[in-house]
Amino acid sequence: MYSSSLADAPLVREPVHAPVAHLVRGGIVEGIHYGSVVVLGADGEVQLQIGDIEAAFYPRSAIKPVQAVAMARAGLPLDGDLLSLTAASHSGEERHLAGTRRILELAGLTEDHLRNVPDLPFDPVVRDAWVREGRLPSRLAQNCSGKHAAMLYTCTLNGWPLENYLDPGHPLQQAIAEIIEDLTGQRIARVTVDGCGAPLFSISLHGLARATARIATAAPGTPEARVADAMREHAEMASGSGRDVAALMRAVPGLLSKDGFEGVQVAALADGRAVAVKIADGANRARVPVAAAALARAGVDPELLSEFGGEPLLGGGREVGRVRPVRSLEPVVGSARA
Repeated sequence: MYSSSLADAPLVREPVHAPVAHLVRGGIVEGIHYGSVVVLGADGEVQLQIGDIEAAFYPRSAIKPVQAVAMARAGLPLDGDLLSLTAASHSGEERHLAGTRRILELAGLTEDHLRNVPDLPFDPVVRDAWVREGRLPSRLAQNCSGKHAAMLYTCTLNGWPLENYLDPGHPLQQAIAEIIEDLTGQRIARVTVDGCGAPLFSISLHGLARATARIATAAPGTPEARVADAMREHAEMASGSGRDVAALMRAVPGLLSKDGFEGVQVAALADGRAVAVKIADGANRARVPVAAAALARAGVDPELLSEFGGEPLLGGGREVGRVRPVRSLEPVVGSARA
């Protein structure tokens, strides 16, 4: 199903995005969201593509499951909720802060060793409470702190230096880059810095879907399967109690899913079907319904996805429209159901 040889890095070019969702108000298309979508079948073949799925792009936090696999392959012994937190863009809830502290304690380290940027909690309700209490931005509250704590723990286990663990040339980051290329099946195109300060590796949307499918279908006991199981069983640790990506994993049995800033989402089922979405303007209001529509197009029962149809557009306090995925994302009659 997947080649053992690496393809060339995706081309760095302006992506040729296409319409993926319409903003419909009162029966008229008021706006259009452009983007790209790929749907893979269980055999790994492309079943649907919209836009540009082969151009180099930054997957942002949607690559975190792959980073977690790389750390597990490098000896990270975490499982369950703490391994899910390793792959998280968390909301800053107390469970996330406590989990990050536990990882640091296992490594014999403290919050002072973290090198992610200080921030307030991501979840707006948690953030508002944080501000009311007079609490300041912290590295622990920043949504990538679980990943950073796990990076430090991986370094201690391997005898790698801690102070420069975010340097792209550091053994940890080199190991992560190697696994990204292994699971995506392609060379990395560019390396930059993500919002949290960690290296961010550029791949293609197609490569992201392929990597996530390989994690979701891995044999039991492998590092890939450990990450997939942890995220499925502890979806709230990988995101937050009120987050759409956690709700999606709860709604669809066996689904592994991860979101990322700038309108990125990836999801894969245990049989290898997978989807990946990039919204060109980074809009979450399009990311969620387009990702749900892509899953339905992959054969997931639309009834399981009914709550992910997008937020209503209001006029005078009542619903007058919604964001609607384009017609080419409508399910194919007779497709497999999950």
